[in-house]
Amino acid sequence: MGDEKKPKVGVWPTVKPFINGGVSGMLATCVIQPIDMIKVRIQLGQGSAAHVTTTMLKNEGVAAFYKGLSAGLLRQATYTTARLGSFRILTNKAIEANDGKPLPLYQKALCGLTAGAIGATVGSPSDLALIRMQADATLPAAQRRHYTNAFHALFRITKDEGVLSLWKGAGPTVVRAMALNMGMLASYDQSVEFFRDNVGLGEAATVVGASSVSGFFAAACSLPFDYVKTQIQKMQPDAEGKYPYTGSLDCTLKTLKAGGPLKFYTGFPVYCVRIAPHVMMTWIFLNQIQKLEKSYGL
Repeated sequence: MGDEKKPKVGVWPTVKPFINGGVSGMLATCVIQPIDMIKVRIQLGQGSAAHVTTTMLKNEGVAAFYKGLSAGLLRQATYTTARLGSFRILTNKAIEANDGKPLPLYQKALCGLTAGAIGATVGSPSDLALIRMQADATLPAAQRRHYTNAFHALFRITKDEGVLSLWKGAGPTVVRAMALNMGMLASYDQSVEFFRDNVGLGEAATVVGASSVSGFFAAACSLPFDYVKTQIQKMQPDAEGKYPYTGSLDCTLKTLKAGGPLKFYTGFPVYCVRIAPHVMMTWIFLNQIQKLEKSYGL
């Protein structure tokens, strides 16, 4: 997964993984945003993917699929920048400690877990803004927040609920990110080795195949945490000011009691379809950016 040579000394080699990671994630998000919107609506109980799509087109128009795009881009500019950048820094340090040898799978998984936690902590406010903007149209008219963009959402949340509310649901967000990154990174490396060395596929086919496999495992590992996170972030107080859940554990237990374990996998096909292409396109965009930088000697 990238160049494992000893990193050069200087500011640009240090910040480059962060910038490249953020830009590649933002480009991928521009393509995936409509699928992500459908996934959120399914998790909010609005029906199947086909029903949600036709209803949104009929009642809200094409622009509804890109509602919250500014928050999605802000999330990538924070979460993915921190996640991929810190992952590269961590793996470079680990390679140095390993005398320049390739890292074993468990060390890459540990780096992925750590990078996921760092990225999620940094990106939690923008993730909250994204969820709220996507869910706003599903609320009763009196409860809608009418955020105009991600920065307006962050400002309103800070003003109305306090600064610490920006990290509401941060616990499950961090856990989800750790699960996702471990599943994505570990399975991606193993799949690349399998498709390239055992099956003999070319570079393009290897990237597509490995990205699809890693996307599946990333989705399978992270969707239960994503479901709980979404429920916590979108909840509204009732007439008495009481929230439906007191926290992530309470949400988990109530969900298990009401719908069983499979309830956590509501919308899994759409979620998996969203994750796999995003993983694939993020790596493809990242590789293209790196090739462009090399052509200019950066």
